[in-house]
Amino acid sequence: MGTVVRTFRSAPRQPGAAMVVAPDGSVSGSVSGGCVEGAVYESATEVVATGAPRLERYGVSDDDAFAVGLTCGGVLDIFVEPVSPQTFPHLGRVVDAIEGHRPVAVATVITHPEPGWVGRRMVVDPESTAGTLGSERADAAVTDDARGLLAAGRSEVLTYGPDGQRRGEGMEVFVASHAPRPRMLVFGAIDFAAAVAQQGSFLGYRVTVCDARGVFATPARFPTADEVVVDWPHRYLAAQAQAGAVDRRTVICVLTHDAKFDVPLLEVALRLDVGYVGAMGSRRTHEDRLARLREAGLTEAELDRLSSPIGLDLGARTPEETAVSIAAEIIARRWGGQGRPLSEVDGRIHHDDDGNPAEPGELSDHLTPY
Repeated sequence: MGTVVRTFRSAPRQPGAAMVVAPDGSVSGSVSGGCVEGAVYESATEVVATGAPRLERYGVSDDDAFAVGLTCGGVLDIFVEPVSPQTFPHLGRVVDAIEGHRPVAVATVITHPEPGWVGRRMVVDPESTAGTLGSERADAAVTDDARGLLAAGRSEVLTYGPDGQRRGEGMEVFVASHAPRPRMLVFGAIDFAAAVAQQGSFLGYRVTVCDARGVFATPARFPTADEVVVDWPHRYLAAQAQAGAVDRRTVICVLTHDAKFDVPLLEVALRLDVGYVGAMGSRRTHEDRLARLREAGLTEAELDRLSSPIGLDLGARTPEETAVSIAAEIIARRWGGQGRPLSEVDGRIHHDDDGNPAEPGELSDHLTPY
């Protein structure tokens, strides 16, 4: 398995991206979107043969950068390691946590003065750990830090002294955070909702479609949704919020464009700390909706959080095209994009976590949450 552990400049993939080479030679996953997969494949076969993990760096400044295809100007640090029941006995625990939508992190030693430490792992979740890095001191330090990264949904390299000393150096540990998939809540069981649910699933969201009308809210009509709920939208959202099932990564798409549904729903949604709230409707519907929400007591600051009419101006007409425009707006809001053609924008293509273009040479060590 080759895992991106650190990136510099315009790297194509973020830390945590991984590629697996199976015993039969087949490949799953990607570490660079195609740039250096061939070189990592060769390194992986060597690691399997020797049993010794290694940390590789690929960058345009390397003599063989163009040979391996990394011509984008970025730099990737990739940790390549053998994975088997013997080397990773707790892999099943990680898989179970991810499939159960429970947060889990894997901490792996990627550099150490003593080669025997390299490749040692711990599996860390909010309540427990499994495995060891080599000493109680190192385990305790990394456990605390890994839980902090897990809570923030970040993957990055941490530096310690050889025995886990916080002010030392010599040992580097990569913490891969596997947070539960962010949620997309789609309200309104209409044809546009089916297309939006498909886009949401494609982007990696755990998609819920909710409508009070059971005749329309059926799994057969929304095959790409993870769940279909029959309930009054505002009641369902309020219950989910009270249960702690929505967070700052959650996106809410209100597609009912019916005042009796969407006004009570938006009263709840616009007061939650979520990543995005968008509502479908004409400009006349939008103005009427704003008036009703003001009457309900929402402040201008709360109303400013509403994206309505929903989506970017792509000239979309069909449900599928409209879903693309909604997905594009969600991405733009997440990363601070302007929705303009890249050919008309100067500077770097990618944005950092704060929605600002990352500076040349800046280390990008975050986990992409969407």
